[in-house]
Amino acid sequence: MRTRLTGLTIWDGATLLDADALRFSDGRIDAVGASADLSEADRTIDCRGLTALPGLIDAHVHLELDPDEQHAPTAVARSEQFTRMAERARAMVHAGITTARDLGGGTWLEVELRDRIAARELAGPRLICSGQPITCSRGHCHFWGGEAANLAEARAVLERQVAKHVDLIKVMATGGRLTRGTDPQKPQFDVATLTGIVDAARSHRLPVAAHCHGTEGIRIAATAGVTTIEHCSWVGQAGWASDYRAEVAELIVEKAIWVSPTVNRGWQRMLDNPSGDVLRRVRHAYRQMLGMGIPFIASTDAGIPGVFHHHLPHALGVFAAIAELTPEQTLRAGTGDAARALGLESVTGRLAPGLAADILLVHGNPLDNLAALIEPAAVWARGQDIRLPN
Repeated sequence: MRTRLTGLTIWDGATLLDADALRFSDGRIDAVGASADLSEADRTIDCRGLTALPGLIDAHVHLELDPDEQHAPTAVARSEQFTRMAERARAMVHAGITTARDLGGGTWLEVELRDRIAARELAGPRLICSGQPITCSRGHCHFWGGEAANLAEARAVLERQVAKHVDLIKVMATGGRLTRGTDPQKPQFDVATLTGIVDAARSHRLPVAAHCHGTEGIRIAATAGVTTIEHCSWVGQAGWASDYRAEVAELIVEKAIWVSPTVNRGWQRMLDNPSGDVLRRVRHAYRQMLGMGIPFIASTDAGIPGVFHHHLPHALGVFAAIAELTPEQTLRAGTGDAARALGLESVTGRLAPGLAADILLVHGNPLDNLAALIEPAAVWARGQDIRLPN
């Protein structure tokens, strides 16, 4: 069925268009332009007063994790776990999140969910899945089964993910807060090992996302040439963002690495204490990186305690305030730029002919106020009706 949306304000993922209508069929956009020029349609929906933009992209989620839990995941029956994950995915797409990158689970349920969503058996965002993260012995998130004591074992973990048809490889370059006994400041792999992991992933044409909190781990990940650095927290002896180093940031620029800073709505606590040292340090690091041209993408680390999977629209305003981005810069980080970082620029991230009909309609203008994203007026994911305008 060919669907035509009329009366719109259209922001295409990069710029505001001189157009008021778009048309899609068979899951793809076939035209964007003036209503009068897009007359052929089986269904026309009057969207006066609404703004269209590409569906949102959350570049870092964990569908297996329950945000109501304060500890590492406990064993749950596979069928029950899948049901919970499917419910989270459904909530995400109803919130306007039409693509998400799942960066870690233990039993590849997210891969099964990815395939069932793609087959239209279930509602949810397009999923890009990494499977079990590669971590050191007893390292961060070792409970997911990706422990490796050396490069040979890391390659074995990687090959196991390839056999499960993952879309990318995740590596824990430093410790983390979710796993007892690991230190976010300390690296988990040396340069040779992490470079070997990246090379092995590239032999399968797979990108690599690296969890990095401590500065030395960031340096090692950048040297190895990972695709994205997750968190990029610059953790030092004095805590979060206390060890920003320009020479490491320059290496990130040199290697053309994307930064996925995982700013969630809970970071509002920093904004509520504007004189706090952490906010001052984080903003300094972000200003320096953005000033050097390091590209940021929107991400939340959804699934960790208190970070719900469908809250990216709430988080984007916090991200904008902390990183001192304009609404348009923030929207690009959550649509077109994120699609490029994930290798999906020929699939989604913009409202353009030939791309997926991942469409979000909101009341008002999110270029003026990002809060417009919080209550979507309508959502289509790959052309599938998710929410329709009243």
